[in-house]
Amino acid sequence: MQYEFLRHFPKRMKHVGMYALLVAGSIQKTTWKQYGFAKVDEQTNLLFAVLLYIMEQSLKEESCTMDDIGAFIDNINGQHFRKNLTYDECRQLGDFIVNVILSNEGRAMYFDGFDFEQNTYHIMHVSYVANKIVYVDQELRRTSYYLTDDGYNLLLSTLEIENNMKLTVHEMIFQMHLERQNYDKAVDEIKNIFNMLRIQLQKIQEAMGRIRRNALSYSVKDYEEILLENLDTISDTRQKFQDYREMVKSRARELEEENINVKRLSKKEEEKLAHLREIERYLNRTIDEHQRILNSHFDLKEAYTKELEALSQMSLIRRISLRTDLYDKILACPASLGELDYFLRPLFNREVDKSYNINKSLELQRPVRKKEEADTAEEIDFDEEHWQREQERLRREKLGRYERCLGYILEQACKRGRVSLRELREAGQADRLVPNVEIFKEIMVELIKNQTIDIAALEKERSEFIQDGPMEFQLNQTVLQLAGEQPSMAGVVRIETRRLAREDTVVFHDVLNERGERKDIRCSDVVIRVIREE
Repeated sequence: MQYEFLRHFPKRMKHVGMYALLVAGSIQKTTWKQYGFAKVDEQTNLLFAVLLYIMEQSLKEESCTMDDIGAFIDNINGQHFRKNLTYDECRQLGDFIVNVILSNEGRAMYFDGFDFEQNTYHIMHVSYVANKIVYVDQELRRTSYYLTDDGYNLLLSTLEIENNMKLTVHEMIFQMHLERQNYDKAVDEIKNIFNMLRIQLQKIQEAMGRIRRNALSYSVKDYEEILLENLDTISDTRQKFQDYREMVKSRARELEEENINVKRLSKKEEEKLAHLREIERYLNRTIDEHQRILNSHFDLKEAYTKELEALSQMSLIRRISLRTDLYDKILACPASLGELDYFLRPLFNREVDKSYNINKSLELQRPVRKKEEADTAEEIDFDEEHWQREQERLRREKLGRYERCLGYILEQACKRGRVSLRELREAGQADRLVPNVEIFKEIMVELIKNQTIDIAALEKERSEFIQDGPMEFQLNQTVLQLAGEQPSMAGVVRIETRRLAREDTVVFHDVLNERGERKDIRCSDVVIRVIREE
């Protein structure tokens, strides 16, 4: 094929088609205006909000009937959109969104993606939601809606992976393809990684351009965000991809030696060798791009500092109105023209009159040029290994706070057999329970999401797979580590987490977040129960 970048074009167009069909089907409908949603922005926001609600219900394996969707629309409309709608109208609007727009009134939806390899169109079926019959209170028969694979892919491609995680995710997929020798897929992943690094470099260059034009238009928050992205990119790429490059070189060398000394390579092995060379080429470009990002990172810091200093110096300049401070005063007193040089002298930057010091001519004169050149020479040394060790230390400290927080929760649960979040708050150990907002929130979300943690299954999984120790918080591995270290967890075989059906919430007051700000946390009450072996 002449253009390699068009190889998987139908797969790309399947993702594009999901957006195109959804937006086209929504814009064409005039029913929106009957409910007060006249702008396309409002229609699209509500449409995706309903999709997210259906996804949340699907992930929790709870029913999602039209009554539930109507109640959800009624709640967000009352709090945010503020349209003049009753509950019945909200339910009718939900029925319109699900059955008319998302389900296309029961008709199948198709999108044609062109295949450049076969020179023909591929007809691809698109479906966002499906339904099933459920029984409410074991008597009432209702239709419950859930997302299909296309629906999940549509929503997961919007936000679910944060920017600072995309590079890590693609790097993990690239490593997996290398280990399994899926070199054709590894080529696509290394291209994605290179594109992400190129995008990061372009963001730095655009930021420098904005700063040079007007530093005040570039907020401190934007500056902090791009600096953190740079640091994540710098710390996660160079050494890893140098190791990958050595691995790829060795495998390519083995295939080349086999082709020369042992036998002629088959067509499949020749393709592998070509893919390995392509991977090596992109790895070289990736490492070069990493170096450019590193250099641009320091250039950005220097440019931002320089522009802010220049702006601060401008505030010291006194501005004079020629009309009021010069012309009007001269007209009032023409004799002042004889002293006009006092006013105009600063405009011509006249130097201060110098006086000759005869004593300097009698002193011993020493050459000063060499000393001045030595003083102007500035050596900039960036110790990357020291910086990486410092980042490693910070990550370990943060991981330690995760372990102490989760260890305290499991310790209290083991002592009592079961413990609720409200009981933990009333125990008076807020510092141990909530080291900061972000850590506490992530631990509780992971516990609720997993619901049941089988320690025996985790130990078996750990014994079957060998992998590097995580530098980020992982609930299962932290639980295994605490099970081996805490005596109170001896004999525990299962940990269960359930959300209590209470309307009142548990509130933690005056809790610090990672920025040092004081916050209040409101969360549903949760019970953690440990089960020991009989």
